[in-house]
Amino acid sequence: MRSSGGFHGRRIQKTGGSTYIISLPKNWVIARGLRAGDTLLFSPRADGSLTVYAEVAGPTAPERRVVPVTNEMEKEHLFRRLIAEYIAGSPLLEVRTTARMSARTREVIRNFAQRMIGPEILEETAESVILQDVVGANPLPIPSIIRREHQMVRAMQSDAMAAFRARDTSIARDVIERDWEVDRLHWFLEKQVTSALRDARVLATLELTLPDCSTYLLASRVLERIADHAVRIAATVEILGPERTPERLAADLDRMAGTAGTALADALESLEHKDIERANEVVDTAKQITRERDRLLREIGSKRGRLAIGLAYVLESLERSAFYASDLAEIAINRAVESPRADGPASASARGAVQGPGA
Repeated sequence: MRSSGGFHGRRIQKTGGSTYIISLPKNWVIARGLRAGDTLLFSPRADGSLTVYAEVAGPTAPERRVVPVTNEMEKEHLFRRLIAEYIAGSPLLEVRTTARMSARTREVIRNFAQRMIGPEILEETAESVILQDVVGANPLPIPSIIRREHQMVRAMQSDAMAAFRARDTSIARDVIERDWEVDRLHWFLEKQVTSALRDARVLATLELTLPDCSTYLLASRVLERIADHAVRIAATVEILGPERTPERLAADLDRMAGTAGTALADALESLEHKDIERANEVVDTAKQITRERDRLLREIGSKRGRLAIGLAYVLESLERSAFYASDLAEIAINRAVESPRADGPASASARGAVQGPGA
């Protein structure tokens, strides 16, 4: 046996005419309660490696994780803790206090269960609330989640600009409330990726490689950030009040919003199709928006009071949205180089990108 860096080496042996065998580390077998005659399952990976895990004998009770909290915790701190537990992927959470749980603490837990995808309140006692994940690890393909997030973000961007133009507080409030829908999809995707990193069987059900999971998680984070900027634009409606935006400046901001939205759609297309040329166009568009930002900022600087403040917020959020799309385009380029399309163009573009100036 050879051991290096935590890896155990075994020589391949041949028995009979066509069977190859290797021995298993004794400590690994004992630690998992395995015996001679037990069945092991093998899962080939896209990187050429092979994952080995023991066959599950039958259904087992879901593992329960106890989450100790106090009634004195800040609401936001408690909510964040529950999100972290959710992403960690425990199928059964018991949120427990040492004394009787307060109504305030229960309200936070119920709000959490209502906002997340999966957790349902299974049982309540004087000191605890038990939550069970009724959805499981993989009910939706991750690429479908990304597409849904994109649809929601584009709609939020469009509605935020409509609220800004019309100074419509009802549309603005709706945009702000819909941010939770994007957040919950992002947290759900993060939970799936975390489960896949921990368990090769989950990864196999996703039909994705580990680099794919990492790429989609980064893409989801970008979309979640862009949704935050749509919320920020919607929030300027309250700041601006009855102040009207000069028509020419409003038209310029509309054009910038349209360009940023198109850049985001192109970035996602380039990610899906491994299109380096389109991704580079998105990066170039973001730089053009920066030059446009500088011109508009000088014009906004000539305004006064809350009109100048509100317009500056909108301008900054539009620019940041474009640069998040640029970040997504760079992720797409990295993915295309890592796993080029079978038909070749992405691979050729990748070679051009590597050999070109600044590579």
